[in-house]
Amino acid sequence: MSQELEIEFKNLLEENEYHRLLSAFSIDDEKRVTQENFYFDTAQFSLKNLGAALRIREKNGTYTLTLKQPTRRGLLETHQVITEEEAKQMLAGGPIIDGEVSTILNTLSINPMDVTFFGSLKTKRAEFEYKNGLLVLDKSYYLNKCDFEVEYEVTDEVIGKDIFEELLQQHHIPVRKTDNKIRRFYDQKKHLLLGEEHS
Repeated sequence: MSQELEIEFKNLLEENEYHRLLSAFSIDDEKRVTQENFYFDTAQFSLKNLGAALRIREKNGTYTLTLKQPTRRGLLETHQVITEEEAKQMLAGGPIIDGEVSTILNTLSINPMDVTFFGSLKTKRAEFEYKNGLLVLDKSYYLNKCDFEVEYEVTDEVIGKDIFEELLQQHHIPVRKTDNKIRRFYDQKKHLLLGEEHS
């Protein structure tokens, strides 16, 4: 298990802004990797209601189960590397495997047996060092939708915020209120479910 505090700033982009940033930082297709996130919650959205999120991320053949929990500064991430077989069992409706993540779920009064697979989000990602932080350009596909965003991961919240806002201004990108990927995923899922109810 590993834990880390994630402090990041993010901003949704229009497609042309996304391509402008790729061009500004000389990012070609070879510098982008594809990763897939598989999201989990209970039928009552217990994790979402706590502001938490649970996912399996597959990247380069490695599967990592990650629980994100809100803290006063950023998000606390708990990572647990799992096997492909364990990932497949969970994606097929099996329970969250025993380990650090299921232990934390129990402390949150969430039964790991109640947590099920909700859907996946695929991201084409470019990431590179930028002014003592990590700048990330994402194009994400999920639930019949595609969106673009820029993220900036830092260790110092105050300095990072200034650098990120300066970057947006420099490239004439307006600040947009941006939810994290899992919230956007759930909003779209809810939107589709409501659409089905009304059809």
